[in-house]
Amino acid sequence: MSKETDIILSLNKTLNNPITRGILRYLSKKNRLEESLEYLVGLKENAGIGCRMNSFLVGTAIKYGAKAFGRNDTAFLEYFKDITTRKGLANVLKGIAKYGVTRPQKLYAPFLVVWDFTSMCNLRCKHCYSSAGKFAPDELTKEEKYNVVDQLADAGVVAVAFSGGEPLISKDFFEIAKYAHERGMYVSVASNGTLITKEVAKKLRRIGVGYIEISLDSTDPEVHDEFRGVKGAWGKTVQGIKNCVEAGITTCIATTATKYNYEDIPKMVDLAIKLKVDRFIHFNFIPTRRGREILDQDITPEQRERLLNFLYDKLEEDNGLQVFSTAPQFARISLERVESGEGEDVAPTHFAGVSLKGKAVALADFIGGCGAGRIYCSIEYNGDIQPCVFMPIKAGNIKNGFLNVWENSEVMKKLRERDDLEGECHDCPYRYICGGCRARAYAYFNDIKAPDPGCVYNESYWEEIKKTEEKKEEKREEETLITV
Repeated sequence: MSKETDIILSLNKTLNNPITRGILRYLSKKNRLEESLEYLVGLKENAGIGCRMNSFLVGTAIKYGAKAFGRNDTAFLEYFKDITTRKGLANVLKGIAKYGVTRPQKLYAPFLVVWDFTSMCNLRCKHCYSSAGKFAPDELTKEEKYNVVDQLADAGVVAVAFSGGEPLISKDFFEIAKYAHERGMYVSVASNGTLITKEVAKKLRRIGVGYIEISLDSTDPEVHDEFRGVKGAWGKTVQGIKNCVEAGITTCIATTATKYNYEDIPKMVDLAIKLKVDRFIHFNFIPTRRGREILDQDITPEQRERLLNFLYDKLEEDNGLQVFSTAPQFARISLERVESGEGEDVAPTHFAGVSLKGKAVALADFIGGCGAGRIYCSIEYNGDIQPCVFMPIKAGNIKNGFLNVWENSEVMKKLRERDDLEGECHDCPYRYICGGCRARAYAYFNDIKAPDPGCVYNESYWEEIKKTEEKKEEKREEETLITV
């Protein structure tokens, strides 16, 4: 047994101890945990005896964890001066208090909530998961949007990502995003970039946006514009990326891989380096909503495997660019490469935005690949809560109480369990670190527990899908001939 495994088993045993969990449950009430962390890192001066005692308990746990992973506890505490990291730690500890240590770990509240802020969009992308375009009359009011922020902040959500549609179109965006930052959440934006002038980029930075993810589909302007449905979009998007970089916002280029652009992705990475962005992320194509119209453009499992290995090579390079993927198989590939001696980084999930090295690699099972309904969920423009933006299953509505839906939704509960997956995912040794993309399983089989047909281990299911689609196409052609 490795030293890393010994460490994890020791931490597991300690944190699952009934006494430890009892202490954590006590600290989880009335913001005791958050106040203890503030005092511990020197941000709270006037503290009573209870707060100081609680801080001692939390500090002892942090020192133990730092020592276990070979880190200096003073530097570890410095890390928690940032409010989002404190919220993240509090969230994990509350999750352990509630559920114990699980594989993958269940959380008290999601780390990240992606908020499809509006249904409006100035583009018409072929793969759009929300079929965005026009204003929806049931969009939340400004007052209701403020309430969404309050509910997320009170629940302990670490980060909120404004998406859409195109969030920058909404007249309420800047006001609500600023409020989310003021409530202590890390604020990010997913945008098509076409509306980000120099002035808009500066304003985004000023109101507290820490990260922006801009979609770009190709290095070829014509291919991008054809995919996005508007001529001239490529030039505006690239300029938007440049403006964000210049404004000092952590900037990411996001590319959804399809047959349209699969061969172009190496050039996309080169372009990302040239534009000096901080991160490149490959998005899995999910054939949902408008995306179902181009289902035949999904790449094969073999192509995805080659792509993920290429991206891993780029992750390992010292080129200043972080490289990740929403395909949970990226975690499996990274672990395989480390185990074979061909790499050092394990990327357990793109939601964390980190790669693990050394002793921390042993944590990968607990961070756990696909985060849908477990460390992440989404909110629609009308307040409907979904496990994932790519999984159009209504788990509840924000008006029913965010934490109530998060804790009690049956679909959320099912997504947190990995031992009842179907197909090769069921017995896969990487089911905790990967778990397959549950959105792809749902899109192809209408079943969140079905196999992910995008994985090479589930290739037989991919072949079945191809045959089914070919038969459907033949039938459509026959019906067309009969009609003619």
